[in-house]
Amino acid sequence: MTIVERYLAAWNETDAEARAKAVAEVWTEDATYTDPLADVAGHDGIDAVIAGAQEMFPGLVFTPGELHDAHHDLVRFTWHLGPAGGEALAVGFDVVKLAEDGRIRQVLGFLDKVPG
Repeated sequence: MTIVERYLAAWNETDAEARAKAVAEVWTEDATYTDPLADVAGHDGIDAVIAGAQEMFPGLVFTPGELHDAHHDLVRFTWHLGPAGGEALAVGFDVVKLAEDGRIRQVLGFLDKVPG
């Protein structure tokens, strides 16, 4: 499973214990996550942002978008949020910096399309 697949799986995990485990496996302990709506650090902060998104958009899932590119310790990719198999209600673009162990150290997120 690629880092993008693991990242999106963590965002889609609705069980709190399983999500906390996924966050710990995907992000470093001191990782940061920044997008237009959030600026957090550490596993608890990242988990809280994911839980908040799930509360705001119940039943919707994150899927990979069309763009995925990587070099050195950087990965950039697009993602979609919408009903399973349906049209995306939100579209984003994330840039991820990886640590030496392959986990995520930093996420810089951009929202290209948001629900009205």
